[in-house]
Amino acid sequence: MAISITEAAATHVRKSLDKRGKGEGLRLGVRTAGCSGMAYVLEFADSINPEEQIFESHGVKLIIDPKSLVYLDGTVLDYRKEGLNEGFKFDNPNVKGECGCGESFTV
Repeated sequence: MAISITEAAATHVRKSLDKRGKGEGLRLGVRTAGCSGMAYVLEFADSINPEEQIFESHGVKLIIDPKSLVYLDGTVLDYRKEGLNEGFKFDNPNVKGECGCGESFTV
């Protein structure tokens, strides 16, 4: 199982962690939400729990809980600027469908 981050996303995360002045990395997960069933969760991690998996890429630690790992396996986290919008984008090969607003997905 593997999860990775693009250089653009890693640069954004490193800048944010530096600005915060603390943090082990970025915690990724999924939760039940939205009209399609699941939504991504992103938060800065100030500590790492023993059961969590760590994937490091471009100098950034991605921290994943075991329950989310099965839904995120193979995912690439990117950070994109598109016109006036910018933000994290998940390229997840497990997704079978997304809701119209793009906030939730099914696997």
